Amino acid sequence: MVATEVPLDDKRNASVSSAPNYNLASEHDAADLAKLGYKQELRRNFTMIEIFGIAFSIMGLLPSIASTLAYSIPAGPVGLVWGWFIASGLIFVVGLAIADLGSAMPTAGGLYWWTHFFASAKWRNPLCFLVGYSNTLGLVGGLCSIDYGFALMFLSVIVVARDGNWAPTNGDIYGTFLACVLCHGILASVMSKIMGKLQTVFVVMNFILIFATIIALPIGTKNRNDGHYIFAQTENSTTWPTGWAFMLSWLSPIWTIGAFDSCVHMSEEASNATKAVPFGILMSIGSCWFFGFILVIVIAACINPDLSSVMQSPFGQPMAQIYYDALGKNGTLGMMSLLMIVQFLMGLSILVAASRQSWAFSRDGALPFSKFFRPISQKFGYIPLRTVWGCVVLAAVLGLLSLIAPAAAQALFSLAVAGNNLAWLIPIMSRVVWGQAKFKPGPFHTGRFSIPIAWASIVFLVFGIFLSMFPVGGPNPTPSTMNYTVVINSAVWFGALIYYYIDARKWFTGPKITIDTDDLTEEQKQAIRDDGLEVKGLDGVTRAVSVSGSGSGSDALEKVA
Repeated sequence: MVATEVPLDDKRNASVSSAPNYNLASEHDAADLAKLGYKQELRRNFTMIEIFGIAFSIMGLLPSIASTLAYSIPAGPVGLVWGWFIASGLIFVVGLAIADLGSAMPTAGGLYWWTHFFASAKWRNPLCFLVGYSNTLGLVGGLCSIDYGFALMFLSVIVVARDGNWAPTNGDIYGTFLACVLCHGILASVMSKIMGKLQTVFVVMNFILIFATIIALPIGTKNRNDGHYIFAQTENSTTWPTGWAFMLSWLSPIWTIGAFDSCVHMSEEASNATKAVPFGILMSIGSCWFFGFILVIVIAACINPDLSSVMQSPFGQPMAQIYYDALGKNGTLGMMSLLMIVQFLMGLSILVAASRQSWAFSRDGALPFSKFFRPISQKFGYIPLRTVWGCVVLAAVLGLLSLIAPAAAQALFSLAVAGNNLAWLIPIMSRVVWGQAKFKPGPFHTGRFSIPIAWASIVFLVFGIFLSMFPVGGPNPTPSTMNYTVVINSAVWFGALIYYYIDARKWFTGPKITIDTDDLTEEQKQAIRDDGLEVKGLDGVTRAVSVSGSGSGSDALEKVA
């Protein structure tokens, strides 16, 4: 048995105001969070189904496929169909690795918290710092890319209505994007008390759109493509080798299904989090894998075989052209309007998740102006209101890329992929490289397959990071076709590490303990003691977390600075 002792920072850092736990969560959930050193500050008003709902609604299956057809269509139907199936299966493997950790240690800042817990003493602080910033940027980048996609869809409806006789400028696109982001900020602020229940509505709307497309496209298409075309036709409209064009088609599912960690960030608002988090992760990925495969088959069956005409559609959206070819003008306006609404709901859900990650990181003092972003708004329903608007402002700034060129705007899509992949990679790697002996499984665990699954995830995530940085069109890109993800992400990653080693290493010591015995009931205190966590109060809290050892039977104490 190995014990880990974590000394508390001073009383000033540890003391935060919150309502008593019994107003916010069940005894069991509050105790589980206390085992990680945090007291309950957010209201647990998300059920297991609603946690699945927020991840699935962020993924927004059909709108996301529509927004990323530019990655999959160049490889032809094989890239569209089999690229989806293979990449989604590999993402499910990553989901299993994250679900293992999420069930064992459910907290809003899970990814960087796990990194700090599992990594070696030498690397835990800088890696934790890096993961927190990469994850925060990745989520805000996801908000940017979703709302940018909404702007394109909204304007494409106007183009269709005007029969292609109008084209939006970059200014029009940014203005629509900015209005969308601001609307999301307002709705995330005032609708917090019913946000959990709204996720069920969002899921239903997603499925209405999915089934409407699956039914309407084949009925409206006069000359459907045959099975050979759908499953075996390979094309390459890039200047990359055909095999690499197929690999680039994986970016569509990688981006689409890249929001499953939202379940982790919502874990402090989930009832029965140790089960709800892995359920939400795996159900959202699995649903997208299955229904997405059906959707891309239908799209491949109904798409115009002249793929260049679809990619160069005057409507500005390949999916709008696919609808138009099958359903005509009125049908396209109806489907694209529904698509646009679901895309809008995706942005609202990811803003909620991004604000929770940002709040958790500010709770641990790592974000600039953490003291400002730290407070919880009781008036608006126990939500981190300030980080909601912090994410809105950051998204508005990053969205300025859309004013430069379409290629710069496309970096918003890859930005979310690279940022989140790194944030998933490092805690998984930290566990298997340094901290496997510390890992104590939760109610969900993959058993003896856990370590092989973790290593398979690491390999795939490293590949995904490199993939997201390649220019889609081919080698030797021009400034207008360059993939700027490598520039933006490298600036963030190296900037975070430089910031850490120059200044933050002097004060950042990883996650802070905020638990206080005054916030716990006797039942919660007993649950904590049963798990090996000893709480002595703000003036000297000692956290002793019992974890499985690997063999010698001797006890050891490891102080985490």
